[in-house]
Amino acid sequence: MLKGKTALVTGSTSGIGLAVAKSLAQQGANIVLNGFGDASAPRAEVEALGVRAEYHGADMSKPEQIEDMMKFAASKFGRVDILVNNAGIQHVAKVEDFPTERWDAIIAINLSSAFHTTRLAIPAMREANWGRVINIASAHGLVASAQKSAYVAAKHGVVGLTKAVALETATTGVTVNAICPGWVLTALVQKQIDDRAAREGITAAQAQNDLLGEKQPSLQFTTVEQLGGLAVFLCSPAADQVRGVAWAMDGGWTAQ
Repeated sequence: MLKGKTALVTGSTSGIGLAVAKSLAQQGANIVLNGFGDASAPRAEVEALGVRAEYHGADMSKPEQIEDMMKFAASKFGRVDILVNNAGIQHVAKVEDFPTERWDAIIAINLSSAFHTTRLAIPAMREANWGRVINIASAHGLVASAQKSAYVAAKHGVVGLTKAVALETATTGVTVNAICPGWVLTALVQKQIDDRAAREGITAAQAQNDLLGEKQPSLQFTTVEQLGGLAVFLCSPAADQVRGVAWAMDGGWTAQ
């Protein structure tokens, strides 16, 4: 379905981002990966699906590095047809104890980076009259939790950005949507589980059950493969009129 297209996925050397990249690659899209660390293994995983994969290590808190990454993608593949804004970090603390540098970093990486990649990708998408921007927001883009002020603010901002740009592109072949996962067992969430277990003196299994029980009525994690499948749908012709949507995949979390 996506043969000949190019997808750039930020924060894609592991977790949700890598799963989305692989799902798009399975549909024939060439992939530009982004993230920290050694990218050789994720790049090999993507290339094993029969597509080309490139990697750019832009720090998503640095606008000049984001611009370089977008130029790199265009130089390798002509343009970015599918942009998936997935890069994100987390910090948990009461607002009065929240380190200002952590606030600034979360806003930069979780929200501002999506603005920078989008503003740079949209012109070529408009010219081609086809494009997909998929922002990985969160259930926390729709509802809040205590001690996550920066993350909640950033993810609400991502949903707002999604809606605004969807309206700006509404008469074109470019669509802009957000996916709002609930609990997904990524490294970020595993750290929260481990921290909770240590803090409360309980097992990791009990901490995991408690975490799910508080928020996610299905009592099951959303999987990265399910999120990849939704991203593929949003790139399909069936989703041509899905515009400005914040699509919850959260086991019922935001239905409450």
